[in-house]
Amino acid sequence: MKTLLVTGGAGFIGSNLVRLIAREGRYRIIVLDALTYAGNLENIQDVVNGDTVTFVHGSITDAALVASILANADIDAILHLAAESHVDRSIQSAAPFIETNVVGTLVLLEAAKAAGVRRFVHVSTDEVYGTLGPDDPAFTEETPLQPNSPYSASKASSDLLVRSFVHTHGMDAVITRCSNNYGPYQFPEKFIPLMTLNAIDGRGLPVYGDGLQVRDWLHVEDHCRGIMMAYEQGKAGEVYNFGGYGEEKNIVVAKAILKHLGKDESLLTYVADRPGHDRRYAINPRKVAHELGWEPEWNFEDGLRATVEWYQSHTAWCENVRSGEYRTYYQRQYEQRG
Repeated sequence: MKTLLVTGGAGFIGSNLVRLIAREGRYRIIVLDALTYAGNLENIQDVVNGDTVTFVHGSITDAALVASILANADIDAILHLAAESHVDRSIQSAAPFIETNVVGTLVLLEAAKAAGVRRFVHVSTDEVYGTLGPDDPAFTEETPLQPNSPYSASKASSDLLVRSFVHTHGMDAVITRCSNNYGPYQFPEKFIPLMTLNAIDGRGLPVYGDGLQVRDWLHVEDHCRGIMMAYEQGKAGEVYNFGGYGEEKNIVVAKAILKHLGKDESLLTYVADRPGHDRRYAINPRKVAHELGWEPEWNFEDGLRATVEWYQSHTAWCENVRSGEYRTYYQRQYEQRG
């Protein structure tokens, strides 16, 4: 059975990926996560068993730790999802984004090269392409990189590092870029869980500017299937874009959440727009449909409803995250084992 190292596996997308891989039972998994504010061991507590799924607490910037993991396990592939990802935080301070997203990726690449890891899957974002006008065609893999935020600039930088290791060192690596993900276990600073939890509590839903920014929404389960297809079928050096055919204005999404919860639109609260806010993202996933046979299984209407219902039914998880209690979960678990 092959072993996969999943970085950031206790985060939103990472934990959903770990759950998918564990459910299928075809690989062993080592999860490496620093458990910063968006990492939550509760997200994978029911699949970490110390045998087929193990957890290592640590940072991808720790070269000695990464080298040790690779030296002590026959890693077939690194699925690299660990990243600082919130645009607002990158506007406040870009340094953590450079450290994790750029330096951390370089550490992993160097270690993978030294250890002879067979495949490296680098999970990136459509934000590296910049912004689209209302009538512009959707992003393709050939769209030039034009990142507009410190976050997207850090991701574009890491993408280029991966590309350079393919060209210079012959590394077997692929890059995936996805549109906005949504679904279970997403940290509530992000748009859909923030709006959902505020609406449940009867608090204001903060809408940036006029709320007409457009995002292409992709259910996290569809994205995780795509990541595994890129690992198993993708060609070295290729970029694969995953989009959900789910373009929608932010204000429309906020209103749909209120409708699902039976809440009044008076809860909508317009706030000052984010500096440099990209107006529209959209991905053309034709390449992955043709080359990998990937298509999204969730449409946005059904996926949004299921996501809102998940947050409604997982009140303990939501409360632990919003109160900060989740930050002590790792310590409590390992103190009990010690």
